[in-house]
Amino acid sequence: MFSWHSNLSNRTIALTILICVFILYFSYSFNSCLISSINKTFKKIPIRNYLSPVVTTEPPEIKILGSIVRIVPLTYNYSEIDGSPKYRFLRQQGLRPSRHLPDALVIGVKKSGTRALLEFIRLHPDVRAAGCEVHFFDRHYAKGLHWYRRHMPYTIEGQITMEKSPSYFVTKEVPQRIHHMNPGTKLLVVVRDPVTRAISDYTQATSKKADMKKFEELAFINGSYEVVDTSWGPVKIGVYARHLERWLQYFPLSQLLFISGERLIVDPAFEIGRVQDFLGLKRVVTEKHFYFNSTKGFPCLFKSEARSTPHCLGKTKGRNHPYIDPAAIDRLREFYRPFNNKFYQMTGINFSWL
Repeated sequence: MFSWHSNLSNRTIALTILICVFILYFSYSFNSCLISSINKTFKKIPIRNYLSPVVTTEPPEIKILGSIVRIVPLTYNYSEIDGSPKYRFLRQQGLRPSRHLPDALVIGVKKSGTRALLEFIRLHPDVRAAGCEVHFFDRHYAKGLHWYRRHMPYTIEGQITMEKSPSYFVTKEVPQRIHHMNPGTKLLVVVRDPVTRAISDYTQATSKKADMKKFEELAFINGSYEVVDTSWGPVKIGVYARHLERWLQYFPLSQLLFISGERLIVDPAFEIGRVQDFLGLKRVVTEKHFYFNSTKGFPCLFKSEARSTPHCLGKTKGRNHPYIDPAAIDRLREFYRPFNNKFYQMTGINFSWL
C-alpha cells in the first residue's frame, strides 16, 4: 500500500516538474520571438514620438509576461522643430535623454542664411538644435548656464546639441563668454556679400516699419555717397574682418567653419557636406534631400520628420529687394573691399564676392 502511494507521488512530482519546464520554455520562446518581432518592426516602420521636450515623463514601457522592455527613441519630435527626419527606435534598458549645453553654435551672420543652415543640418539624425534663437550670450547671459541648458533640446549619447543666434558674431562680449562656457565649442559662420547682406537686412526692416528712410539715406552721411555711415547696423555688420579679430583672440581658426551663403542657396548639399565633416558626422544629408524652387529662388526640402511632403522655408525667405541706386552700391563695394581682402587673408577662403 505504501509502495503504491509512493509511486503515485513520484509520478505526480515528475509530471509537475515536466509541466513547469514546459511553461518556462514556452515563456522564454514567446518573449524571445515577440522582442525580435518588435525590433524588426521598429526597423521597418517609421515611428514618431510626440513627446514634447518640456515633458519629463519616462519613455514608454511594454510589459511582456513579466519582462519589461523599455522603448527609448533616438530623438524626439519637438513641436518647435520643423525639418527633422524620422529616426529608428532603440530598445535599451535605462537609456534616458537629457539636456546639454551646445557643442556647436551658429554665430552669424544675420541675413546670410543662418536659418537655412540650421534647417538643413538638423536633418541629420545626430544633430539636435534649439527651436528658436535663444540669444543667451548677448541678451540673457545674466540668467546663467542653467537657464541656457533648459532651452536646449533633449539628446542622447552621441548626438550633437546646436543653437543659432546670428547676433553673436558681432557682439563684443560673446567670444569670451562662449570660451568660458566651453573653449572647445565649434563655431559656424555663414557669410555673404556684405553689400547684398546690408540690402537684405534693410529689406527685412522695412517689412516691419513701412516709413523708413531710403537705403541710400541711411547708408551714407549728409546725403552724399562720399562718406559711409559705419555706425548704421546693416553696414557695420558686414565688416567681417573686424568682428573675426575678436573671435580669434579666444578660439583658433580651426574651430570656426565659414560657410558661403551664396553657395548654400545654389548647392546646399555641398555646404552641408562641409558642415557634417566639421562636426565629425557621417555624411547623411545629401543632394537627395533638396530640390530647387525657381519661384522663390531657394532650395527646399523633400520631407522632414514634421512634414512628409515637400516644403520650403518660410514666406519671409526670398523677399524682393527694393531698387538701390547703382552708384550707391558701387560706393559700398569700394568701402568693403579692404575689409574683404583682410577677411580673405584671415580665413584663406576666396568667396565669390571677394
